[in-house]
Amino acid sequence: MELQLIHSPSVSNHCLPKFTFNKCRKTKFKVGIVSNSFSNTGKKANPLIISNNASERGDADTAVVVDRPPTTPRRFEVFSGHPTPFGATLRDGGVNFAVVSSNASSATLCLISLSDLPEKRVTEQIVLNPLTNKTGDVWHVFLKGSFEDMVYGYRFDGSFSPEDGLYFDSSKILIDPYAKAVVSRGEYGVLGPEEECWPQMACLVPSKYDEFDWEGDLPLKYPQRDQVIYEMHVRGFTRHESSDSKYPGTYLGVVEKLDYLQKLGVNCIELMPCHEFNELEYYSYNSVLGDYKMNFWGYSTINYFSPMARYSSAGIGNYGLGAVNEFKYLVREAHKRGIEVIMDVVFNHTAEGNENGPILSFRGLDNSVFYMLAPKGEYYNYSGCGNTFNCNHPIVRQFILDCLRYWVTEMHVDGFRFDLASILTRSSSLWDAVNVYGTAIEGETLTTGSPLGSPPLVDMISNDPILREVKLIAEAWDCGGLYQVGMFPHWGIWSEWNGKYRDVVRQFIKGTDGFSGAFAECLCGSPNLYQEGGRRPWNSVNFVCAHDGFTLADLVTYNDKHNLANGEDNKDGENHNNSWNCGQEGEFASISVKKLRRRQMRNFFLCLMVSQGVPMIYMGDEYGHTKGGNNNTYCHDNFINYFRWDKIEEAASDFFRFCCLMTKFRRECESLGLNDFPIAERLQWHGHSPGMPDWTKASRFVAFTLIDSVKRELYIAFNASHVAVTVALPERPGCRWDPLVDTGKPTPFDFLSDDLPGREVAIRQYAHFLESNLYPMLSYSSIILSLSPDDNI
Repeated sequence: MELQLIHSPSVSNHCLPKFTFNKCRKTKFKVGIVSNSFSNTGKKANPLIISNNASERGDADTAVVVDRPPTTPRRFEVFSGHPTPFGATLRDGGVNFAVVSSNASSATLCLISLSDLPEKRVTEQIVLNPLTNKTGDVWHVFLKGSFEDMVYGYRFDGSFSPEDGLYFDSSKILIDPYAKAVVSRGEYGVLGPEEECWPQMACLVPSKYDEFDWEGDLPLKYPQRDQVIYEMHVRGFTRHESSDSKYPGTYLGVVEKLDYLQKLGVNCIELMPCHEFNELEYYSYNSVLGDYKMNFWGYSTINYFSPMARYSSAGIGNYGLGAVNEFKYLVREAHKRGIEVIMDVVFNHTAEGNENGPILSFRGLDNSVFYMLAPKGEYYNYSGCGNTFNCNHPIVRQFILDCLRYWVTEMHVDGFRFDLASILTRSSSLWDAVNVYGTAIEGETLTTGSPLGSPPLVDMISNDPILREVKLIAEAWDCGGLYQVGMFPHWGIWSEWNGKYRDVVRQFIKGTDGFSGAFAECLCGSPNLYQEGGRRPWNSVNFVCAHDGFTLADLVTYNDKHNLANGEDNKDGENHNNSWNCGQEGEFASISVKKLRRRQMRNFFLCLMVSQGVPMIYMGDEYGHTKGGNNNTYCHDNFINYFRWDKIEEAASDFFRFCCLMTKFRRECESLGLNDFPIAERLQWHGHSPGMPDWTKASRFVAFTLIDSVKRELYIAFNASHVAVTVALPERPGCRWDPLVDTGKPTPFDFLSDDLPGREVAIRQYAHFLESNLYPMLSYSSIILSLSPDDNI
């Protein structure tokens, strides 16, 4: 016997799915399973009709008992389910599915076998009943049965009205925002079936066999002032053939090179986006290089809970769980070597783009909730990528909080760098005080996108008992002109990418007038930016170069960007780089120019290591990686972005050695990672003569002494002039100044390490200067001297 529902005459019966109910239990019902084909690119399908529900006009359904022959045995027992937690969750011998959509009129859970996925077929679909499968705005269902070889997605139906911000389309199979892995293409850069860039994606169904042995892993919890961060790209790090990696371009490839990172002296890696994204998003032929453009950087997220599957050697193996476990393995092995892992997260926009973009997940679930929309449905574009995530909407901010917690508790990451974080401070669509604070605020005139003094999302993250204990780093600007370096809402725990440090240091070291005072502020941890707000030097993440812009080698080789390889007629990328080619443009230059460039690279790196705050090194800068003057390499999956392991050998006795020794020196000095800004009792400024600093506009010389409990005292000086100088050193009775670092000397005498052959001879060469408390400095050079007892007295 089957209970067949016959809808009111206003809807034809052939549209109705058939359902079977168990009369004995209201909380348990059996749903007819319907096989169906689907396409995310075809014409919109007819809306699915939800059974056992009165129509919008109030017409009642009529139930008629009809004898029917037995159908194909059902694979699952279906129950009403629970509204929490969101996502697919193991419980009570089955799997609970729960997803939020406040504006949908119907929802269908689609179960798809791996063999059906490339063919765009739904293996089994379960239409959710809004009476029994919906609580508030949460659609939910609980299934018992065998999920072997199964992945899942959702169909949602409702109004397709872009002018009202609604994009419901039941022909689309949507990714669950809370999915823990996404299954689609398995191999990086390879097109899907029928040469598709966007083949159908689906979600991992959890299993009781999904286990990982953490081997007792615990967070390292380094004080942030002790960090040396290395910004890196998972694929680019080992993809080049010179890496000799067993698993090039993967999480496992990074694990193979962790010992190298230890040698370099970094204790934290900042991974460029590892959330699931589509590297084929920009796929097009690039006639300049004769290859295809890729979304190499990955700043275009599809799913925030899922690690990028094609960064794993397993690809989509084990339904995507292989990628999850390989990411966990990377974190575990990094922790074993004393290296923390920070993720670069992109909560400012998604891969769905503007109104012309694909419907993948958020747009088809609840577009007007997840994105900032103008009154007529247009997308605000503070991200510069077509849409802006509606971060301070109650649903969205809870989603972001849940996601961050997941990566900390389940994936063991140590913190996050938030891309274009100023968007996190903008008011949401339909912003109003009642929505956020529960009561109106007199005189409030905030509109969508207005910066908030106490943004709810940042407030929630900052005061969350789990997240407030991890590293939180803001890129404190966005593409809408909001620049908050030194002003990002911080609750005392947020750090910032200090873009002003980058700009000032570049200007001073290349010899631009008027920056000596600002350069001194940078050396002290930028108290002009952070001290008044109650923050510390470690709230400044200092960097000279990052993924976006010139590499360190290109910074001293090119005056102008050279982005022709991007196929955009050199119109893309930043025009203001504050770079200097040292006299000749490009890599082919005279010997004297090349020597000056090597000095300048050492000057920049030395500055980074002796500045208060947290230094960040960009991948490859330690050996002088060049991108040929391209400052916007987002689209290149090739040699431009690949780390060149063969170049390490060439640099082993040169710049790489210098970098390793400088990071080691920083760790050994108590005074180079202070918890507070240096005061006069510890730090003294000098000029060409002791105690006489020159802060005039024409000054290109900055020197200081720093009391250090380990090294006694340090003398550090920068001569950014084109003229060599002889500086007078401060008198220290009973002690002598020992030379340690001089970027004006040829390698290996640029750093006089204890194990350096000929070290004593090199020191004696300067003895006559030092005995007179003098030291000669070349143009564009920097030095470090340390204080020692004078045994000759």
